[in-house]
Amino acid sequence: MNKNLTDGINFLSKLNNKRIWNYVKLMASYYISKTTGKAFVNAKPTSLEIEPTTSCNLRCPQCPSGLREFTRNTGMLDLPLYKKIIDETHQELVWLILYFQGEPFLNKQFLEFVKYAAQKNIYTATSSNAHYFTDDMAKATVESGLDRLIISIDGTTQDTYSKYRIGGNVEKVIEGTERLLYWKKKLNRKTPHIIWQFIVFKHNEQQLPEIKKLAKQVGVDELGIKTAQIYDYQTSDNFIPENKDLSRYEKLPDGLYQIKNKLLNQCWRMWRGSVITWDGLVVPCCFDKDATHRFGDVSTQTFSEVWHSDKYNNFRNAILKSRKEIDICTNCTEGTKVWN
Repeated sequence: MNKNLTDGINFLSKLNNKRIWNYVKLMASYYISKTTGKAFVNAKPTSLEIEPTTSCNLRCPQCPSGLREFTRNTGMLDLPLYKKIIDETHQELVWLILYFQGEPFLNKQFLEFVKYAAQKNIYTATSSNAHYFTDDMAKATVESGLDRLIISIDGTTQDTYSKYRIGGNVEKVIEGTERLLYWKKKLNRKTPHIIWQFIVFKHNEQQLPEIKKLAKQVGVDELGIKTAQIYDYQTSDNFIPENKDLSRYEKLPDGLYQIKNKLLNQCWRMWRGSVITWDGLVVPCCFDKDATHRFGDVSTQTFSEVWHSDKYNNFRNAILKSRKEIDICTNCTEGTKVWN
């Protein structure tokens, strides 16, 4: 069976009447809000991103974790806070991304997070640089019930890979992937669905044919080609690919760049779910890496209180009124092709 189809069937198995009805209500709320221009939310989130840690072993130059430049607190998510969040949201929650910033597997409790969500029949996903998959860790990861694992591999050679993944070793990535695939086969498991993610930069765009060949050779379930988010795109093209189709940005006549997204006054993410930092702060989405827009704190509040708060709805209203004026939206791809 096609591996993407298998993954899709696995996802659909997480649905039940309550979760489907909640999703329908979310969609209705979103379209009512778009039509009226006033935020209305009559359901609970269908997805969440929860941050296991801000720590990372690499020093990627377009990442706050890699640059060690957070203005917010850094640390590790603990199990009691995590369980509180899941207990308050699991009945409607379908999709859980255990990642925001940092390397998730640095949190020693990470697989406990996965197991707890799996017990609630929630689809779990994470993203890793794959430097910690010893044989024992690979086996434990497969056994945990993790549904999807995105592995970053932005080059087929060490020279190319390390230009962005500074401090990393591409051979470790490949070997870690192979261990995971071995244990999937050994244990006769269909999960996790293993995706190699290749972020396209100027220095690696020529390796696209090679990464496709290598992905097939190793036997990953899927290869994802992703455009890069560049923080200083207006003034620097050090990382922006030459191939226009592989870039989020377009060059202007004056030599500067602008994002291709027209930033329409809408954003499904604000209705679909939230991002929660390791210490319980609820923020709009993954583009708010420093948690500058804080709607509440689930370590002291219930998630429902935050989700339906005036602060959250005021932000949704701001999106509907003038998204271009919101700082974290100016480098966002949401809405480029969907919901227009």
